[in-house]
Amino acid sequence: MKKKQLGFWEIWNMSFGFLGIQFGFALQGGFMSRIFQTLGADQSDIPLLWIAAPLTGLVVQPIIGYLSDNTWHPRLGRRKPYFLIGAVLSSLALFFVPYSPTLWIAAGFLWVLDASINISMEPFRALVADKLPNEQRTYGFVMQTLIIGIGTWIASNLPWFVTKIGVSNEAIQGEIPMSIKVAFAIGAFVFLLSILFTVFKTKEYPPDDLVAFRAKKKQGIKLMLKEFLGHFTQMPTTMKKLGLIQFFSWFAFFSMWSMANPAITEHVFNAPFPVEANFNFAEIGESELFQQQNTAFQEASNLTGSYMGIYGLSSMVFALLLTLYTAKRKISQRLVHLFSLVLGGVGFISIYFIGNHEFLLYSFLLIGISWGSVLSMPYAMLAGAVDEKSMGMTMGVFNMFIVIPQIIAASGGINFLLSFLDNKPIYAMVIAGISLIIAGLLNLLITEE
Repeated sequence: MKKKQLGFWEIWNMSFGFLGIQFGFALQGGFMSRIFQTLGADQSDIPLLWIAAPLTGLVVQPIIGYLSDNTWHPRLGRRKPYFLIGAVLSSLALFFVPYSPTLWIAAGFLWVLDASINISMEPFRALVADKLPNEQRTYGFVMQTLIIGIGTWIASNLPWFVTKIGVSNEAIQGEIPMSIKVAFAIGAFVFLLSILFTVFKTKEYPPDDLVAFRAKKKQGIKLMLKEFLGHFTQMPTTMKKLGLIQFFSWFAFFSMWSMANPAITEHVFNAPFPVEANFNFAEIGESELFQQQNTAFQEASNLTGSYMGIYGLSSMVFALLLTLYTAKRKISQRLVHLFSLVLGGVGFISIYFIGNHEFLLYSFLLIGISWGSVLSMPYAMLAGAVDEKSMGMTMGVFNMFIVIPQIIAASGGINFLLSFLDNKPIYAMVIAGISLIIAGLLNLLITEE
């Protein structure tokens, strides 16, 4: 089927659901470690508490990709049923996460949240390839990145904003502040609303041959496993090279999401989380001292989350410039990706040298450039190298290159590397920077535009 070129607002409408998806990811990435620490997690335990999320993605992403490839509903279409299911589950999980009474319940909610977000996200990636002709796909993925940047910036600033309008940022020992609860509730509402907007504003193309499509669907799980194995054994060379780039890119960003809050609050703000075991609450003044340090940590965490939102704003501006440019011109995707990742690596490493927290602005501006590229360039390069008919499964398999480095990082990779660096969390940012620079240089392996 020959696909018509779409206008700006048509591409905007079909991508708008990513605003909600990124609200979920930004709140998760910016504040889950804070929640874990508040509930009593040790710094060294934080990466492992995140492991359920990428483990789930390893299974969920290719399955949802395959199912969405082989779904057709007369009213909802091909990908939109999964948008809706994921949105409902994600919104519920987002709302209840900050009410977790214990550490293991919070980790369980993170697992449910990440699995639910993946149900919505994978079909969104495939939708660009479904709807747009080849010459507009870079434009489409960059548009998604623009909306992701908007969502990251707004969501990352929510706890800071609601605190400014009077919501309490303080809480008793072991309890999540109300500012976090309100922020996550807003995120749940935005997630559901933005997905519904895309569902009602976007139409999907039906399969070329509906009879053959339904016959294939009846083959069920046996065909799914066959296609899954086929994607690995017949993986295009470009996809393998991109997978290596993705490995180092996502190791870097997982290090940021899991360790940025303890790293920055301790190293830049000099306000680490007060460990209860270090206080003798039977002595006069110890409770007050703990509360003072806890308040300082919560305030530093709000600012850390706000600064992290800058990378969303920066990626948004970067994506906007790419959107305007790629609307009428071609770009060298691999060179754009190379320089963007190297700039992000410099941004991560610079955090180690910061004495005044205001300079975090510039670090996260550079990180945002790499984030904008990570969310668009690999998918644009991949979409032109694979079969459109199995785009959902392809995106699912490709995104395994995203979750595998996260699993390695969470299951001991970060702690292993930190063991050589005095176990200080700030060195996780340095490791992230080096990893991102390596990912950038690996773009030189890609020889086809």
